[in-house]
Amino acid sequence: MTHLVTVTSQGQISIPAPLRRQFQLDKIRKAFVHAENGKIIITPSADIPSLRGIFASTKRLPYKTTRAAFETAMSKGLA
Repeated sequence: MTHLVTVTSQGQISIPAPLRRQFQLDKIRKAFVHAENGKIIITPSADIPSLRGIFASTKRLPYKTTRAAFETAMSKGLA
């Protein structure tokens, strides 16, 4: 399915609602954007809840601390 979007003067686009629902994109979930073969590719990233349980640990951290660490890792390309 192809959608026509407008790029604003701020360089922003709106992802059409059907695609946001399909890929579960919202205010919290981040996405990667890169260029490939003359195309702009948007790829949804994994979010904290989807990663729950991948590491065995009895240590519990506050959500805000976990979220901040996750966003730092994302900005460095580690996640």
